[in-house]
Amino acid sequence: QVQLVESGGGSVQPGGSLRLSCAASGFTFSAYAMNWYRQAPGKERELVARISSNGLTTTYADSMKGRFTISRDNAKKTLYLQMNSLKPEDTAVYYCNVWWAGTDYWGQGTQVTVSS
Repeated sequence: QVQLVESGGGSVQPGGSLRLSCAASGFTFSAYAMNWYRQAPGKERELVARISSNGLTTTYADSMKGRFTISRDNAKKTLYLQMNSLKPEDTAVYYCNVWWAGTDYWGQGTQVTVSS
């Protein structure tokens, strides 16, 4: 079955950096676009970034452009999110996502807290 396991979250000060990872299994990782979403307390889940199956095309939410970088290693079946210049408003649970066989699959999420 499809499994997505995020890691790399934690607590950082404003201006800091974190790198999230998502280990995928149960499907042909290299054939599917992948997404990072986040959900802050009391807010709806929002798209952070998307990457094509071959990694050549990426898109970002406006508030993340220039600060976040999505990437993937198809050989390792792993998705990444490099987050720089973090702000308190980036505090959220970050989720890895794939649309596979007509269903949305999600990881368990990893908490990112940005606070001084």
